[in-house]
Amino acid sequence: MKHILYLLILLLCTACGAKKTQQVGTTTDGNDSTVVAGTNFSADSAYAYCAAQCAFGARVMNSAAHDNCEKWIIKEFERQGCDVTTQKSSVAAWDGNTLRFTNIIARFNPQATQRIIICAHWDSRPWADNDPDEGNHNKPVMAANDGASGVAVMLELARCLKNAKELPQYGIDFVCFDAEDYGAPETANVSNQEETWALGAQYFAKNIPPMPNGDAAKYAFGILLDMVGGQGAKFYYEGYSMYYARDIVNKVWQSAAEAGYSSYFVNQEGGTITDDHKPLNDAGIPTIDIIPYYPDCPQSSFGPTWHTVNDDMAHIDSNTLKAVGQALVQFLYTK
Repeated sequence: MKHILYLLILLLCTACGAKKTQQVGTTTDGNDSTVVAGTNFSADSAYAYCAAQCAFGARVMNSAAHDNCEKWIIKEFERQGCDVTTQKSSVAAWDGNTLRFTNIIARFNPQATQRIIICAHWDSRPWADNDPDEGNHNKPVMAANDGASGVAVMLELARCLKNAKELPQYGIDFVCFDAEDYGAPETANVSNQEETWALGAQYFAKNIPPMPNGDAAKYAFGILLDMVGGQGAKFYYEGYSMYYARDIVNKVWQSAAEAGYSSYFVNQEGGTITDDHKPLNDAGIPTIDIIPYYPDCPQSSFGPTWHTVNDDMAHIDSNTLKAVGQALVQFLYTK
């Protein structure tokens, strides 16, 4: 019943129009005379996409919830007109377990030769090891924000672009990376701790799938979305992003300001994060990370719900989803 309910909500949300528009008015930030390019990114639709993923349960590696959500993500991207392929493989995790993973590649406008990657991870962390209650440390994380929110923004972007009167200047590969959040806890005392994260992205960077015509895929740059739906989220410049793709950072943050969301995209540097964008940068694809930074949060600079049992739909803010999504639409149509 939960799955049926969320799909009904999703159908209602995606029935909203997404016409090509140039809008002048007051945005969520309250900035007057903001010119918004492209299509209208629906916060309600993105929220419903997030909830639909969580309805499967925690998408922990090798679980039924993980496998069922994979099928749903593929169908949703196909429903939005994307050509979808998958990368399936297995990898030995830091704890000796063998993880069956699937990277999902959904290509929008596959004929375009100038292509970019927009990506997020879709798996859930198996352990809420940052929860303030140690009794929850072996419980899985629902991952509404740390996983589902990024996929939700990508799905809504695909829906917007499908219904737009004009194509953006880029062809887009929406890539859902798997096995990102199975990284070793700090208490595990693993020597190569950083390498235990982003396993799906590491595989993709070493095995980039060709285009449907057999040509090698070449990307101008990439944009990673990680935890883009949290309450109180602010997005600062991330270290690897500034080192490898400073110009893309500047353009995305400028687009956010043009769309009226400068209060979400802060013109200051935050931390340097080991995330799915690092293997892409190592492979020569300049990629930025849109990831929140909470400088005053005592529990974690990633926010109070990071790797806790509270990373659920009750702590997702549709305004944050809207800010990120509309900033990306602005970027795709103007930069």
